[in-house]
Amino acid sequence: MALYLLDMKELKVLFVLLLTTTAAQAQSFHFGKCPKPSVQEDFSVEKYMGSWYEIEKLPAIFEKGKCNQATYSLLSDGTVKVQNAEILSDGKINSIEGVAKVKDPSQPAILAVSFFKGVPDAPYWVLSTDYQSYSLVYSCTDYLGIFHIDFAWILARNRVLTEDILEPLHDKLTAVGVNINRLTVSNQTGCDLLDQ
Repeated sequence: MALYLLDMKELKVLFVLLLTTTAAQAQSFHFGKCPKPSVQEDFSVEKYMGSWYEIEKLPAIFEKGKCNQATYSLLSDGTVKVQNAEILSDGKINSIEGVAKVKDPSQPAILAVSFFKGVPDAPYWVLSTDYQSYSLVYSCTDYLGIFHIDFAWILARNRVLTEDILEPLHDKLTAVGVNINRLTVSNQTGCDLLDQ
């Protein structure tokens, strides 16, 4: 049947089925709207600046390498420069630069990140951090009010994080509704290329 013969409801179902097939293989896909977890109280953007290394994450189709890291630096206009980098399987560095901004000054732990002009900002919610060792980040986007895709990252100031720190972060993710069995451990070995 040609697409132009489908009514709006059928188009939505077709769209959802297509996205489901794609998203379910490499993302964290759920029916319904995004949860609204609580975020870090009294969050300080300034204290958050610097490099963070990915320790664990929900599957993210846009991350293909190892040694994933993010470096944040404060810009003069109050926004944050975001520099993400990873090492691909062929040994090349893959990096992307974007800008993050606090959407509402009364909730500074809720940021929006943009990597491409004309593409909607991605949510970046800091659920918990001590600024010195770990950060727990959550991101979720609703699609048509029918389903959502979420991401979660456990980040650290070093390329390793101990189990006594990881366990309470897993508990926080579980409380948000994240299936922690879907978390993958990030490979942070052989990262000399990025450490230069």
